[in-house]
Amino acid sequence: MKLLLISNSTNAGEAYLEYPKNEINEFLGEIRNVLFIPYAAVTFSYDTYAAKVQDRLGEFKIKVNSIHRHEDKLKAVQEAEAIVIGGGNTWQLLKSLQDLNLLDAIYSQVKEKEIPYIGWSAGSNMACPTIRTTNDMPICEPSSYKALALIPFQINPHYLDANPEGHAGETREQRIEEFIAVNQSIYVVGLREGCMLKIADKTATLIGQKKLRVFKHDQEAMEYEAGEKLDFLFCH
Repeated sequence: MKLLLISNSTNAGEAYLEYPKNEINEFLGEIRNVLFIPYAAVTFSYDTYAAKVQDRLGEFKIKVNSIHRHEDKLKAVQEAEAIVIGGGNTWQLLKSLQDLNLLDAIYSQVKEKEIPYIGWSAGSNMACPTIRTTNDMPICEPSSYKALALIPFQINPHYLDANPEGHAGETREQRIEEFIAVNQSIYVVGLREGCMLKIADKTATLIGQKKLRVFKHDQEAMEYEAGEKLDFLFCH
């Protein structure tokens, strides 16, 4: 199994997909044709989304083949060389994949046939057991919160250490502490912006300049730098 799970698409002041583009290209190896899933888009069209990703990955002569243009979407997944799921609203993304009956097919392609999977933001959430650690507003109601379960731990993309100045609500850490109080056996990874996890089978590697923050019930939250072993995330 080969996954590249990216916190965010764009760093402040950078072009779209600028910081992860070289990692994406290297991760894909010789693959130059990817199936793109744009269903997290809500306020802009799938055509616009696919064109935006194509503009960036086209620098490496990668063809972005968007699933929304396929009449037979199940066949498109089954024939994909690599699957890329973009960010946006995680709830909308999950509901769309459920409505189109694509979750099992994507799981089979990635977990069993071992084709590469790339996701950012909502696309990273989708690799988790559920979407319950997304930051997104539940603008629609999927039939369940169950996602692809390609990995046994949860990710919180765009992880922030503090709330914006003047905001008196709960911090991101407090929200995650609520989650692990109820879900005591599950690790939650706070993936800061500008960072990504590269996963091969049961080995996880942090890529980026910022540390990873890991939460587990009855354990002190821990920070990990790039290069440190993270294989414990695959243990319950």
